[in-house]
Formats: sequence, structure tokens, C-alpha cells
Amino acid sequence: MSAPDEKGPKVLPALRAAPLAARYLLGGALLNQMGAFLQTFLVLYLVHKGLGASLAGIALGAYSLGAVVGTLAGGELTHRLGARTTIAASMAGSALLVSCVPLLSRPGQGPVLIAVTALTGAITQAYRPAASTMLSDLMPDEHRVMAFSMFRIAINVGAALGPLIAFWLITVDWDLLFWFDGATALLYALLALAVLPRRTRSTAGPRPAADAPEDPGAGASRSVYGGMVRDIRFVLYLAAMALMAIVYVQYTVALPLELDAAGLTSTYSIALTLSSTVLITCELAVTARVKGWPAHRVAAAGTVLMTLGMAGYGLASGSTVVVLLCTVVFVSGLMTNGPTMFAYPATAPLRVKGRYIGTSQAVFGLGSALGTVLGEAVWRHYGGGVWLMCAAAGVGSAVCCHLGMRGLGPAAGEAEPAAALAPAGGPRSADEDPRVDG
Repeated sequence: MSAPDEKGPKVLPALRAAPLAARYLLGGALLNQMGAFLQTFLVLYLVHKGLGASLAGIALGAYSLGAVVGTLAGGELTHRLGARTTIAASMAGSALLVSCVPLLSRPGQGPVLIAVTALTGAITQAYRPAASTMLSDLMPDEHRVMAFSMFRIAINVGAALGPLIAFWLITVDWDLLFWFDGATALLYALLALAVLPRRTRSTAGPRPAADAPEDPGAGASRSVYGGMVRDIRFVLYLAAMALMAIVYVQYTVALPLELDAAGLTSTYSIALTLSSTVLITCELAVTARVKGWPAHRVAAAGTVLMTLGMAGYGLASGSTVVVLLCTVVFVSGLMTNGPTMFAYPATAPLRVKGRYIGTSQAVFGLGSALGTVLGEAVWRHYGGGVWLMCAAAGVGSAVCCHLGMRGLGPAAGEAEPAAALAPAGGPRSADEDPRVDG
């Protein structure tokens, strides 16, 4: 039996183990998230502009659908172009597109606005598989789950500062939200080009070294994706991600609509800041605490907890206190299941890691897109019925977590199942394994 301090890495060793490039990557994510207002404030922005909740829901759904395509494309681009190039191109394109949203948020421009938000979702979210792949490459393998927790911390520091900045920008001009969003994305693109490494372990870049793994090509790519579909446990994991996304996205769809209808619009900004603050101050400690537990239990327990918090919003009845209490429960679940679930695909072999990460995040984006459309429609027609929908989706996600990730061992697959993670065509060889096992 391992000694207690070896069962799972603690916070300080993981922080000390982070190389300078990983810290730059985390800093860029923080900067970008500090101005990432499109997905969070698009519904309220379009309602404020008098374009209606229906158009707002469709536009946000288009963004989420675009994000599905973007995350899949991001996984391929990371494999073919390298993580740094993918991040820089994604952020530069996002800066251009998101700055156009205020120009298109006018009567008669609805179809163009929807198309632009879909394209923005695709371009913006393409950076996520690249950033996740680079982070997993840069960090020591024993700190992989903690690294994803630190990534989420960086994002949530930005998310905590973002609503404060947004509140000030809104008092001046709502349009400033998206111009500031574009500026932070452009700065992230420049930072990526200036300080991030061109090549990492699993992304050799456009000119791979002589000893780099051979590009498997399009045929092998199809084989890899076919292997994912044939693996029942990985499919269950993807189903858990999709259902979790349906629950999670109501935080940016049903909740702001519910609070706006109750005359508690300012409470939404408070809830955003509270959730980010809790995540920033507690997530690393929670991750260190649960890292030695079986992955399926961590994922399922966290999903149940976040579902309880989300379903609890249906009991708020216009009470700010109840909304904030439910927010604490909701983010407690996110702190528990998030790092483990998002780190799992990063245990794939080097040659296919970007594709596994991209597929996982694309499925999460697909769930977000479906959840956006369902959430707006159910809220509009059935009101509080949206919280019952969250409860059902959350229970389904927890069951899929329990079945699909069962037997993985601690910390989201530090002893991952070969069938789920090996490329199609046979088990991987020892030199394909990204882990460093003793």
C-alpha cells in the first residue's frame, strides 16, 4: 500500500512541478477568460437590445453548435499544426469575430448574427484541445489531474474578475463587453506566439523532428475515431459528458432568464462572482483530497452534487440567498468531478491524445448546444420544468460516470483501460504510453 502522501499529489508539489511554459499557458487562459463575455452575457445582451429571448437562445445554441465543430477541429489542428499555432490562430480569429457582434445585434440582422456566433464558437473553442494537450504534455504525468485543476483555477480567476469588469462596462455601454472580449483574445494570441513552446511531446508542429512519430494519416484518423465508437466504456463516458453539459449550461441559459424574470438580474453577476471565488479558493484542495479515490466515484458523486445545486434553483422563488446557496452546492459538484472527468482523455497515447481530448470536449459542446436549445424552450413553455429536466439529465450522467469510468483506479485513469485509450488496430506499445510509471 502506498504511503498517504504518495496516494495522490498534493497542491504545492504540483505547483512547484509546473514549468515556466505551463505557467504562461495558465496565465493566457486567465487573461482570455477575464474577457470571455460572449457565452455568459449573450442572452442578457440580446434581451437588453430588444431582440427577444427566442433569438438569444438560438444565437447561444448556434455558438454551442459551432463549439462542437471547433473542438473537433481543434483536436485535428493540434495534431497537424501544433498546439501553439492552433491556440494563436484560434484566439486571433475569435478577436475579430466577437468584435463584430455589436454591429450585428440589430433588428433584421438575426440570421447573420446567428451565423457569426456559430462561427465564433467554432473558432474560439478550437483552442481548448490545443491548450489541454499542451498542458498535459508540459506537466509531469503524476500531476496530470492536478494540472487540469490548476487550469480550471486559472480560468475561474478570470471568470471571477470578468463579471466585475462586465458590470463596469455595462454602466458605460453594453457594446464594450464584446470589444473587451476581442481585445483579451488578441492579447492571448500574441502571448501564445511569444512565449509558448512550438513543439511538445505529442504535437511536433509543422516540421517534426526526424525521430518524431509518423503522422498516422487520414485512414488512421478514421480508425481512431472508429475505435472510440466501438468502446462501450468510452461511449458511456462521452454520454456522461454530454448529459453533464446539459445540466451545466443552464447556469448561462435558464438561470439568467429566471433571475431576469424575477427582477434579480444583478443577482446573476453576484452568483457568477461567488462561483468563481469558491472554485478559486477551494478546487485545488478538493482535487488533492479526492485524487486517490476511484475515478468513477469521484465523477458520479460530483455530478450528483452539481445536479442537486442546479435543481435547487427551482426552489429559489425569487430569493437571492437561496440562489447563492444553490450556487455553492453546484460549484462544489463541479470542483469534485471536473478535473477528473476532463483529465481522463489526456491519458490517451501521444499520437492520438489531441483527438481524444477534442472528441471529449466536442461531445461536451454538443451537450451544451442541446442544453441551450432545450433549456430556453422548456423554460419558456414550462417555467420551473427546466429544473426537473436538469435533475433527470444529472442522474443519467452520474449513472454513465459510474458505469463507464468504473475500474479506472484513482485520479481519472492513472491506470487507464487499454481498450478505451489504445488506437484502433491493437494495443499500444510501451513507447506509445505517455505515462511515466515506476
